[in-house]
Amino acid sequence: MKKVAIVGGTGYTGVELLRLLARHPEVEVCAITSRSEAGRQVSDIYPSLRGEFDLAFTEPTNEILGQADLVFFATPNGVAMKQTRELVDAGVKVIDLAADFRFDDVDEWSKWYGMDHACADLMVEAVYGLPEVNKQAVQAARLVANPGCYPTAVQIGLLPLIEQNLIDTQNIIADCKSGVSGAGRGAAVGSLMCEAADSFKAYAVAGHRHLPEIKERLSVCAGESVGLTFVPHLTPMIRGIHATMYAKLQGPIDMNELQAAYEARYADHPFVDVMPLGSHPETRSVRGSNICRVALHQPQGGDTLVILSAIDNLVKGAAGQAVHNMNLMLGLEEKAGLEIMPLSP
Repeated sequence: MKKVAIVGGTGYTGVELLRLLARHPEVEVCAITSRSEAGRQVSDIYPSLRGEFDLAFTEPTNEILGQADLVFFATPNGVAMKQTRELVDAGVKVIDLAADFRFDDVDEWSKWYGMDHACADLMVEAVYGLPEVNKQAVQAARLVANPGCYPTAVQIGLLPLIEQNLIDTQNIIADCKSGVSGAGRGAAVGSLMCEAADSFKAYAVAGHRHLPEIKERLSVCAGESVGLTFVPHLTPMIRGIHATMYAKLQGPIDMNELQAAYEARYADHPFVDVMPLGSHPETRSVRGSNICRVALHQPQGGDTLVILSAIDNLVKGAAGQAVHNMNLMLGLEEKAGLEIMPLSP
């Protein structure tokens, strides 16, 4: 059995990691940390895990974390970078679910996250953990940057088009909607259900932190800088992300051929479901699962392609993708712990 530890276990991604790892056949959670809840039993905070883990929260010391084969950081931005060097130098593999290692450009990261980076050289080494792009690199990595939730949905929807130079990469639009759990477990008026229910709004239109991440990764794929308009929206639901992308085709294309190209691109990636042409993936169809469902549309036969992408932001957009990366890094079966059907209703 491989031993893993979770830093920051009281947030939504932390408990989602525990839910997935509880049934993992080859992994044991040896430690889960929280400075604010140290000493309390996991089931006291999350009754849903009663009987699954006989663990109490501990302080996140490297002495404790060093006993694991791999450590997940389910912490706010700026936390993982302060402990990662000592861990990886001691032979412990690390997956950061925050943004500390997602960028190649440290100056761009500092601009968007408002702090200096504690180990900029490790940003260069870190592998961007989107398995649909970097599976082999993840397998060999000691440090993986788990992608953001919006970037996951958007990239999976657009990658085949950019890789085959089928669209104008200077005028891409990503219109995305997220449930309130994307804001985290911390109390904030805007994400209270009484505030979010019966309402719908855009936010961070001038610039969301996931914008530079998406642009950087799509630019790497394109081999040149891409032009992207990204607008996130808050919806009155708990889980889910629905991304609608608009892209201008480079020329006439047979939609059946395009569908076949998507199916071929993701044939070896078990957590991407390319739905039949004209389908409408729903967030409820992926709720609780590690699946991304994608569908293609060409409205009125014009030159604009519409790509729909739906994920659970807490699973494929966070904890599930992290477990997928863990499986690859530790040489485990790729789908272990993740063969879970979506919840319905």
